[in-house]
Amino acid sequence: MTSSLLVYLIAIPLASSALLMLLGRKADKWGHVLGTLASASSFALGASLFFQMLGRPAEERAVTQKIFEWIHVGSFQVDAGLLLDQLSMSFVLLITGVGTLIHIYSIAYMSHDHDRRRFFAFLNLFIAAMLLLVLGDSYLNLYVGWEGVGLASYLLIGFWNQKPEYATAAKKAFVANRVGDLGLSLAIMIAFATMGTVTFAGVKEHAPHVSTSALTAMGIMLLLAATGKSAQFPLQSWLGDAMAGPTPVSALIHAATMVTAGVYLITRSNFVFDNAPTAQLLVVIVGAITLLFGALIGTAKDDIKKALAASTMSQIGYMILASGLGPVGYAFAIMHLLTHGFFKAGMFLGAGSVMHGMNDEVNMRRYGGLGKYMPITAITFGLGYLAIIGVPPFAGFYSKDKIIETAFNAGGTRGWIIGIAALLGALITSFYMTRVIMMTFVGNKRWSEHAHPHESPFLMWGPMALLAIGSVASGFILSSGNRFVTWLEPVVNSGHHEHEELLQPVVVTSLALAAVVIGVSIAILKYRAVPAIAPEEVSVLTKIARRDLLQDDVNEALLMRPGQRLTNFLVRFDYGAIDGLVRSVGRTVTSASREMRLTQTGYVRSYAFWIVLGALALLLSIFVVTL
Repeated sequence: MTSSLLVYLIAIPLASSALLMLLGRKADKWGHVLGTLASASSFALGASLFFQMLGRPAEERAVTQKIFEWIHVGSFQVDAGLLLDQLSMSFVLLITGVGTLIHIYSIAYMSHDHDRRRFFAFLNLFIAAMLLLVLGDSYLNLYVGWEGVGLASYLLIGFWNQKPEYATAAKKAFVANRVGDLGLSLAIMIAFATMGTVTFAGVKEHAPHVSTSALTAMGIMLLLAATGKSAQFPLQSWLGDAMAGPTPVSALIHAATMVTAGVYLITRSNFVFDNAPTAQLLVVIVGAITLLFGALIGTAKDDIKKALAASTMSQIGYMILASGLGPVGYAFAIMHLLTHGFFKAGMFLGAGSVMHGMNDEVNMRRYGGLGKYMPITAITFGLGYLAIIGVPPFAGFYSKDKIIETAFNAGGTRGWIIGIAALLGALITSFYMTRVIMMTFVGNKRWSEHAHPHESPFLMWGPMALLAIGSVASGFILSSGNRFVTWLEPVVNSGHHEHEELLQPVVVTSLALAAVVIGVSIAILKYRAVPAIAPEEVSVLTKIARRDLLQDDVNEALLMRPGQRLTNFLVRFDYGAIDGLVRSVGRTVTSASREMRLTQTGYVRSYAFWIVLGALALLLSIFVVTL
């Protein structure tokens, strides 16, 4: 089935972004309104297409649109085309819905910023690029959106680039993402070289008939791309620094949309990973490492946004792990992605609300007791907190519980290892998120006398309230009657799977809830009294966690410093050898010219002498040759 409306999902925010950037200061007074209306219009169109999709049989729900013929070389043809199926529809509604709420929030949050119009232009650009990423019908179309998202995130993270540390954070995110983008480029090349196509339908058709080694190589490259965009091990170090951007950016890019692009890529490429067991196992390993990595970092962060960033890293680790567990895992990964979009975006906006009321203070040790001064923020943030730690009946309980259950039932020793890792992640998550609550909204006040905490305006807490509703209800809605698994079945074959049931669901749920209770209890006991200054006499593990588990130190030791030394050597080699060779040629020519110049005396008799001498030499040569 075809449609002519898909392109407008992308065109509306893209046109708004272009208009706001081209008009410049002329649009300052109303640019934020246009940007918000553009995002809302895309959401309305997406919702209309969603209800149309519900009215069709499951096998006929996918809709395509060919925009124009893009590449046609010999037998290789790629159209600029769009695909809207059950998977991409889930992302369209998340991107435009949560994106619109963040636009509304930003109207108030950025009200005093001189460049608010430019900020909304970048937000619209990001929405358009993200929509292209999830709607493209081929890896090449996806790649265009993928790079567009990278550009928009760079512009948004470094929005306040007059501060050097913010510009550095944007650059770090850009470079880390370029490493991942190299993986996606190579994956596309492998697909073209082995299958002669880069469309999703074409790769899916050829995948069962291609060698396992080729699919494994493609899968590993796709995983590399996902680790860069989704801040997964070993390309996770940029995410914490990216919190330098405005808080709405953190909510949109680093909670609800961009960092989930890697999960989308793996899920969309399910036909590759299902036929490449080694690559699929690596996905599970990366996810398990990252979920524990992020959780441990979160236990030691006093910066509220960086604590939430570590939490995002960990939760996406759950999604990556689930997407490596086969057909049913894909469905649970996307379900957790959707629920996470609600509660994490809500908590990031809540953090922004706290900062708004505390003169942009981010150190939680200088908060305390803010619940009585910001009751709406505390309630909405608290509902997101209950969702992320997995307390029933909140959203995170349904999705995370299913991932833990699927992990345990993966079979054999692998099932036990990844199941325990997922369970341990749930325990640590409940600890560090309770720590955030205790340090921010509970206890005695620790702020300075210059701070005057107050509730945020309606345009800020309104979106937070709507996201809180999603934090409460989305999990039940998606899981009821196995609804979401059935919804994605035509795309990922989630309804056709076999696995051994190592642990009964009730046992897994009991273990998960016990882990939550333990984590919460430890945090309450430990943070009943919070010192205003972080203690320096702490364990080695705490010091390491404060330094992000030495991820920057490792990157500097293994990559940055050797890279700098290699660059310096190449510069010296270029100057001494390459440029030296060129300079020596120049010096030789100059010297020869200088010597030859001495033969030019200006006397006619000298020239006559040399002519006669040359003539005699010529005659002598002829005589010798003819003997």
